Amino acid sequence: MSVEITRLSNGLHVITHNMPHLESVALGIWVKAGARDERPEENGVAHFLEHMAFKGTKRRTAQGIAEEIESAGGEINAATGMETTTYYARTLKSDWPLAMDILADIFTESTLDADEMERERDVILQEIAASKDQPDDLVFDLAQAASYGDHPLGRSILGTTELVETMTREQMLGWRTRNYWASRMVVCATGNVNHADFAKEAEKHFGKIPHGHAPQRHPPTFAGTAQTEQKPLDQTHIVFSFPAPNYRDPRVYQLQVLASILGGGMSSRLFQEVREKRGLCYSVFAFGTMYEDAGQLGVYAATSPDHTPNLMEVTSNVMMSMADEISDKEIDRAKAQLKTSIVMNLESASSRADQIARQFLAFGEVPEMATLIKKIEAVTADQVRELAKDIFRSATPSLSAVGQLSALESHVTLAARFASN
Repeated sequence: MSVEITRLSNGLHVITHNMPHLESVALGIWVKAGARDERPEENGVAHFLEHMAFKGTKRRTAQGIAEEIESAGGEINAATGMETTTYYARTLKSDWPLAMDILADIFTESTLDADEMERERDVILQEIAASKDQPDDLVFDLAQAASYGDHPLGRSILGTTELVETMTREQMLGWRTRNYWASRMVVCATGNVNHADFAKEAEKHFGKIPHGHAPQRHPPTFAGTAQTEQKPLDQTHIVFSFPAPNYRDPRVYQLQVLASILGGGMSSRLFQEVREKRGLCYSVFAFGTMYEDAGQLGVYAATSPDHTPNLMEVTSNVMMSMADEISDKEIDRAKAQLKTSIVMNLESASSRADQIARQFLAFGEVPEMATLIKKIEAVTADQVRELAKDIFRSATPSLSAVGQLSALESHVTLAARFASN
């Protein structure tokens, strides 16, 4: 099950992983361009453009795109992230050329029709409104702003209502021209697919895209501020986080183990202490978010206003306990979870395609599975404990909260608790 890579003359890379036991193929276009590559006045344009790609091309109407792929039993979709945009499809093994033709068509020949743009503008405005009505979504948007301030990583991928309402076709074309370069692209397929055939089709569809240049990005400074929003809810949703290693940092595997032990499952410290022993909340977990030049280690929890002070105190204490003692049993359990999640990607063509395409965009190569597992296995309890010390004593944490805020601990008090530690 080897990964094969071909570099086209324009700098675009074609990657396949043949999985002959499957009857399907997952394929897509991954571009190293996302919301963090937007200018302040065009926040939301990457996401808007991704929506518009499906609204008609020179050869297909919006309805025609959906009908053609679904008539073959396939599915097609897209996603915009902070650092990447993805257009992807999944079909039976004989239909991947059709899926590639449609993906290439919407990627390179979208007309950005004015009438369709107005209709889709309303759809995105509804999406923004819906996100504000979902406290567990809103609190993470606020967490980004609290952590990164005015930096692009601190802005919402969806954009703001004000900017989306006034966004123009010219802004969309301008962003696409600045960011959709062949040298930033990976066209990838996994499943029952022949590499030579796939690369030949990719050359036909994508070979004329200009080479371009790498993203011109500026690293963020961790802001460590507070962002809150009072809402008439029965619960208070809370996120606080610290700066952590980025995905290029060799400690990234230690960070993943740390996040897993802290709040990665039912056996994690947070779940056991906050939920099982004290019954302070229903949902609590830790997360590690990594970008090319920044990272976060954070915790999310939601609880009733009466429990909010106790929840914040206990959660903070559990986080700080990671710098004092970590058992080999915890390390082994976390490493087993991480290794299993990596290996399980081999059982899904879609997951595997996303995994190897993102790995190549990040590192310029697709690491062997054995190499990744070896790096995870090399993580020690001492390394994780030292990383916890560095993280929790390195900066003021950011704090975000949505809901009933009357009993919320102040940001100053939260920061002082970690500083005293």
